[in-house]
Amino acid sequence: MSDLKVLSSEEVKTALKQLNGWTEKDGKLHRQFQFPSFVEAFGFMSSVALVAESMGHHPEWFNVYNRVTIDLTTHDAGGITNKDVDLAKKANELAKF
Repeated sequence: MSDLKVLSSEEVKTALKQLNGWTEKDGKLHRQFQFPSFVEAFGFMSSVALVAESMGHHPEWFNVYNRVTIDLTTHDAGGITNKDVDLAKKANELAKF
């Protein structure tokens, strides 16, 4: 399955150019989102959770009030894969307000 191929560092760098706000941190795709309120942050998390579940892919994330921090890696593959890139893109789309 191509989604489970760990991306090379060059492939990750190329993907990051298309992922506004995302960086690589500790071998994971990383981003912090900030919203006007806790309710909007939680709503964003709920929306991402539905997408992640449909993908069979689950983020590491943390929420404090209006901030949501997400780290993405494909544990089964042992690194960043296209699954992570796809979920990061979807999170960016869902975060637009």
